[in-house]
Amino acid sequence: MGASEIRDRPILRSGEVLEAVPGVIITQHAGGGKANQYFLRGFNLDHGTDFAVFIDDMPLNLPSHAHGEGYADMNTVIPEFVQRVNYEKGPYYADVGNYSSAGSAHLGFFKMLPRNFVQVEGGMYGYGRAVFGVSQRLGSGNLLYGAEAYHDDGPWTHPDNYYKFNDFVTYSRGGEGEGSSITARGYRGRWNSSDQIPITAVPLAGFFGTLNPTDGGQSQRYSLQAEWHRQNSASETKVSTYGFYYDLDLFSDFTYFLTDPNHGDQFEQHDRRWAAGIDARHRVSSRWFGRMTENTFGLQIRNDWIKNGLFQSQKRLWVDKTDSSTGNTLPATTEADRFTDTQPGFYLENKIQWAKRLRSVIALRGDVDYFAVTSLVTAINSGSAIKMLPSPKASLIFGPWSNTELYAQAGFSFHSNDGRGATQTVEPISADNPYPNTVVRRIPALIPTKGGEVGLRTTTIPHLQSTVSIWYLHSASELQQSGDTGDTVASQQSSDRYGVELANFFTPLKHIAFDFDLAESKALFSTLDDRDAAPATPGGRRVPEAVGLVISSGATLHDYRGFTASLRLRYFGPRDLTSDGVYRSQATALLNGEIGYQFNDKWRIAGEGLNLLNRRDHDIDYAYSSRITPTANSAFTDVFHPVEPAQVRFALVRTFK
Repeated sequence: MGASEIRDRPILRSGEVLEAVPGVIITQHAGGGKANQYFLRGFNLDHGTDFAVFIDDMPLNLPSHAHGEGYADMNTVIPEFVQRVNYEKGPYYADVGNYSSAGSAHLGFFKMLPRNFVQVEGGMYGYGRAVFGVSQRLGSGNLLYGAEAYHDDGPWTHPDNYYKFNDFVTYSRGGEGEGSSITARGYRGRWNSSDQIPITAVPLAGFFGTLNPTDGGQSQRYSLQAEWHRQNSASETKVSTYGFYYDLDLFSDFTYFLTDPNHGDQFEQHDRRWAAGIDARHRVSSRWFGRMTENTFGLQIRNDWIKNGLFQSQKRLWVDKTDSSTGNTLPATTEADRFTDTQPGFYLENKIQWAKRLRSVIALRGDVDYFAVTSLVTAINSGSAIKMLPSPKASLIFGPWSNTELYAQAGFSFHSNDGRGATQTVEPISADNPYPNTVVRRIPALIPTKGGEVGLRTTTIPHLQSTVSIWYLHSASELQQSGDTGDTVASQQSSDRYGVELANFFTPLKHIAFDFDLAESKALFSTLDDRDAAPATPGGRRVPEAVGLVISSGATLHDYRGFTASLRLRYFGPRDLTSDGVYRSQATALLNGEIGYQFNDKWRIAGEGLNLLNRRDHDIDYAYSSRITPTANSAFTDVFHPVEPAQVRFALVRTFK
């Protein structure tokens, strides 16, 4: 998807740029500054565990993150500067390793703007935004600079008061044949957070209320990346390097007064890191026995130097707490560690055109994850761990016949686990484990996955592009380290996911386009799971939070006598919240619209209407035990974060040379 299509899509949050990937759903379960919640192919991907995101070849996902594995914060992205979103789904592509089992998205950014611009926006619930971009020739290259200032309160009883600032500068030289670029980016954000609340708390706090108004956080990320490329008819070489600094302080409260009725259950997660990496690839085109062949060799190395921790807090201050069920003390510092997470990977890929209507792609990828952990709380949890995984992949493409291709794919992939869990032998003292010296088994450093897919792509019908696919994915384990508690969560047994996807793009007239994407998936544990079940039940095989039916559809009018307009429907169906299916979410359906008018070659005005039907649906649902007041009884119930109500935003754009 290109820049013009992205511009014509109404979005509530910058992360929704990724909904350009068919089947992807972006939601939020806390304050606006927290990374989005991602759904794709039967996964609740949390904040990115099995969905890899790249910004001009620099990975956005953060391994061994204090809050969640693979944490990918799209608040660092300014949508106006995204030139294209390319995507892949499934574990079949050699150039992407960690977090790519469900899919990956590659955001390519402008190096030179079509036109310079200044844009101001305003809307309901304290929304305001200003963004500008300027590019010009400088010496033998191009200089591009852009920045964004953003504020939003949201509809919440206790406003988010989310401020963020993004800026970046790029200098590029050359063209497609040979060129280079260097880019610096900066992001800063701070916010309050209305976390999810139980259904039973609505009479007390209100539908848009919170049970802890001191939740929230702040984050920043500064990066520098450089790229060089050269290509001709016989070969292509590209080398990208990057380095960045990142930190996050996040205060959350999901169970309220369940553990300590006196001090509450708020906790802080802190993550500070430096990271550096390189991505190098070289492709050679030749003929083998008269057949066109391409061979690609790739090397990717990344190292993160991390200091993170988990702390008990009250009103954002560290405090010791007392577990109400045992009377044991929960120390203010639950977990604190300093460690490195090193991830080298390489791949070899071979493409052969066997016949006019048959080609193959065969690849082998190998990845290593090495952790060296120093626990600042429990010395016995210090240590190192290393794991290597090979990932073979293969694709066969038949066609085209009548503008139609058939394809079959199979492959292996993985996601990394938190380095702390890979060396941990004693579980931290926390609400989930109020006992000291509890011995735990170390979790695997890498979780392998494997899958297959068959599909059809066709443009037989004039002006219509259609793709249909049937896929399957097996994950060796759903087990992960929890940044919220310091212990392991989810189920140790394997899981299976399968589904069908349909994508259509129809352009019957020059200025009109329709798209319709549908995905249906199922996720099941290999055996009964009682850890994620409702109370007093033996458990079941359903993977909690797994997304099922997803529909994304829209109609767009492009540049017709100065007008652009779009209307988009986003639907994701009920989800099981417990493995036995006793608790289920409701469906969520949002209708958003946008209309714009280009007065002349300099001025444009646009308006967005979000949640036009004003539905009181949920962005996210969970089911677990909590206590909403110090004197209330604990209860296992549906816990939710609502979608934002109907609202209108306006934008004024001035372009210039």
